[in-house]
Amino acid sequence: MSQLNGNSTGEPKDLLPDHLTVNRKGLPGKVFLLRQKLYLKAKREPAFRFYTLYEAVCRPDVLRAAWERVANNDGAPGVDNVSIEQVQSSEHGISGFLGEIEQTLKARTYRPQAVKRTYIPKPNGKLRPLGIPTVRDRVIQMAVLLIVEPIFEADFLDCSFGFRPGRSAHGALDEIKVNLQQGRKEVYDADLQSYFDTIPHEKLMACVQKRIVDGGVLKLIRMWLKAVIVEPGDGPGKPPKIHRSKQGTPQGGVISPLLANLYLHWFDKLFHRSDGPYQWANARLVRYADDFVIMAKFVGDRIENFVEQTLQGRFGLTVNADKTRTAKLNEPGGSLDFLGYTFRYDRDLHGRDQKYLNLCPSSKALQRERDKLKEMTGPRQCFKPIPVLIGELNQHLAGWSNYFGKGYPRKAFRQINAFVQERLIRHLQRRSQRPYRVNDESSWYAQLHRLGLQPL
Repeated sequence: MSQLNGNSTGEPKDLLPDHLTVNRKGLPGKVFLLRQKLYLKAKREPAFRFYTLYEAVCRPDVLRAAWERVANNDGAPGVDNVSIEQVQSSEHGISGFLGEIEQTLKARTYRPQAVKRTYIPKPNGKLRPLGIPTVRDRVIQMAVLLIVEPIFEADFLDCSFGFRPGRSAHGALDEIKVNLQQGRKEVYDADLQSYFDTIPHEKLMACVQKRIVDGGVLKLIRMWLKAVIVEPGDGPGKPPKIHRSKQGTPQGGVISPLLANLYLHWFDKLFHRSDGPYQWANARLVRYADDFVIMAKFVGDRIENFVEQTLQGRFGLTVNADKTRTAKLNEPGGSLDFLGYTFRYDRDLHGRDQKYLNLCPSSKALQRERDKLKEMTGPRQCFKPIPVLIGELNQHLAGWSNYFGKGYPRKAFRQINAFVQERLIRHLQRRSQRPYRVNDESSWYAQLHRLGLQPL
């Protein structure tokens, strides 16, 4: 099937976002065109409710596109222990796997399997719960996502940046910089406690139903929200704990980020209403998923009360009072940490009587990076060949610097370079009973460079 490289609807390009004007994801042509049409319909008719979507979810080309995305994302197996590789190498292969899914969906006999709960460490030492659906369930969730995402994207506001096609954390950082330059130097930095795990199901479904009334699609989403969760036992040899979710949309599910964004979209709407802070405080909202800041020339009790009463009262969420604060960047020592960066006004580096807006990696981001580098160069890596280890470090550091390259990162990069060199020197000296030595005419820096280390 031919791929569409441009706008095939005959509509002006400015009606479509960038990710729907060029098929960069390589979707099948008819799937890409369908997403364009759904977006345009939703954009033109904000009150329209879609009622014939389930058949599109069942289409072979949609399921194939969903499979390609899930396979590219890889990911761990679910409770059935079936991996991407096992599906690919099975007797009937991918076509048989997708054919079975299509038949099950059309017969309306599909039921999701349990979600495998696992935990990953957070920067603060606590654990973040992740829910891992089976590969089959991930493919069906992705098929639904392909169909409903352009509908909700037509509604989402420009203040939202997280988990959206064509948008990124860097866009949110740029927006904060613009607001600071416009004089909004007081920032209400809010923290929602366990947001993904506490979204009320019925209120979330009410948000979905403002746009979608197709019973088949609604049933799929409800089943995923209420899926059985299998957690590890309390100790070795202990049986797993099994329970059914009563709230939240578990992180790890394909469709969870869209649903989580959709729920807070209605907070965005209230913020921008004629009786919201956008109007009466000339405030601006910048949101990346559940992390958001409100920026204004003055942040007082009225803004704080609006946020707390709206989110805790109307939305049934919890604002973490211990982590929520107002940063005043117009005062000495004032700074804002957001998405791994620190914003603050520093003295001019050339001694002039003025300050400049400094944007650099935060101290927490630097500590997380040092911890990661320690792990990568620790005693457990002693038997890894040096070229392999340095190649892994180069790849990791390139990704880190690509994200943290905004603003003025040079000082942070020098610190990380020095830390990496120190860790590699210790690693080389630890690999043998006899200490590793550099050539008499060489320095450690030159030796590491010859070994292939690429500094930031």
